[in-house]
Amino acid sequence: MFGPTETVVMAIVNRTPDSFFDRGSTYGEAEALAAVDRAIAEGAGIIDIGAVKAAPGGEVSPVEELRRIGGFVARVRAAHPDAVISVDTWRAEVGRVVVGEGADLLNDAWGGVEPELAEVAAEGGVGLVCTHAGHLPPRTRPHRMSYPDVVADIVATTSALAERAVAAGVRPDAVIIDPGHDFGKNSRHSLEATRRTDELVATGWPVLMAMSNKDFIGEALDAAVEERLEGTLAATAVSAWLGARVFRAHQVGATRRILRMVAAIRGDADLAVARRGVV
Repeated sequence: MFGPTETVVMAIVNRTPDSFFDRGSTYGEAEALAAVDRAIAEGAGIIDIGAVKAAPGGEVSPVEELRRIGGFVARVRAAHPDAVISVDTWRAEVGRVVVGEGADLLNDAWGGVEPELAEVAAEGGVGLVCTHAGHLPPRTRPHRMSYPDVVADIVATTSALAERAVAAGVRPDAVIIDPGHDFGKNSRHSLEATRRTDELVATGWPVLMAMSNKDFIGEALDAAVEERLEGTLAATAVSAWLGARVFRAHQVGATRRILRMVAAIRGDADLAVARRGVV
C-alpha cells in the first residue's frame, strides 16, 4: 500500500474525554469526524482511532470502548473509502468489531497482552502493530524500570510478537513493530530507543514511532505538553533518517513537512518545485 522508502504519518484521533494532549477535544463524534477530515487533508496516510487513554484513569470496559468507537469506524470508512484506518486497542473483542466495520490495522500498544488479537487480525486480513510495552499490563505507568540493554529487549520482544503474528496467519507485509516510547520505559530509555532506531530497522520489519509530544520529549526540554512540537519534530527527523517508516502524530501537517524534507535530503523525493538557478 505504501512504497518501499515512503514515510507515512499516522494521525491520532482520540475518542476519549481525558487524553493527555487534546484533552477531550475530539471526544464528540462530530469533532472526531472533523479531525479525520483535517488529518487527511493535511496528508495523513493512516488514521489511528483510539478510545482508551494510555495512562491510568477511570475504568474503560470493552462495552464502553465499543460505545466510543463502534459505529464510528464504519462512519469514517463511509466518509473516506480509500483511507487506511487503524484502531488503537489491545482487546480482541474490540478488534473483531472494528475489523468488521472496515479497520485496516490493529494498533496493539500493550505488547500482545491478548494474543487472540493477532488471530483477529489474521482472520480479518488486516495488519497488526507489535509494540514493546515493558512487559507491563495495559494502562500501567513505568516505575523504576531497568534493562541490561533496552534496545536489545525491544528488538527481541517486538520480533517475537511479529513472528507470533505471522504464525497466527497475519500477512508478513502487514506487520509493523513499535519500540513503545515511554511505555515501560523512563525518558533515558526512550531517548536511547530513538538514537538506535537503525537497530530496529535492521530487523526487517517496518518501524512505527509513536513519539508525539510524549513525556521523554518534555523531560529532555523541560517543556509542558503544549511546548513539545519542536522536540517531537527533531525526534521525528532523526528516526526517519535512521529508517523508521510510520510516525504517529498529533500535528499532521508539520510532521508531513519534516518527513518530506528528510526524504529530499536523502534523495528519496525530488523538489516540490524547482525555481532557483534553473531559469
